[in-house]
Amino acid sequence: MLPSDWIEHRRADGEVVGWLVAEGDGFRVHDLLGRDRTPLDPAGVATPVEWLDGEELLEELGIGYLADRWTLRLPDGTERPVRIAEASPRGVTVVADEFGAASAVGAVLERFRLSFPVTDELAAFHR
Repeated sequence: MLPSDWIEHRRADGEVVGWLVAEGDGFRVHDLLGRDRTPLDPAGVATPVEWLDGEELLEELGIGYLADRWTLRLPDGTERPVRIAEASPRGVTVVADEFGAASAVGAVLERFRLSFPVTDELAAFHR
């Protein structure tokens, strides 16, 4: 569920690319999976940014990362390669992608529903 204080940012074509959240004198930046993408300082601490800088970060990030392969860590600790089928503040659906199955026409895919914002159960795919 989208927190009420998150302010959506749309790029010029109207596509939502993320949200800005006020914090102190600046803003935290969140992507379409709800992950905090606020830049880190040299000590590894997220430092809120100016509004325009936050908008620029979201536009540079875009939406292409949604098409990447991801790794889903299941409750039993096993990991599965997945692809994102749907992402919204109502939740994120991923589909199993062993051996590229998510790209196969007509394939019956195992689906997993994740809460929004996603947790560390979903991570960038590493070979």
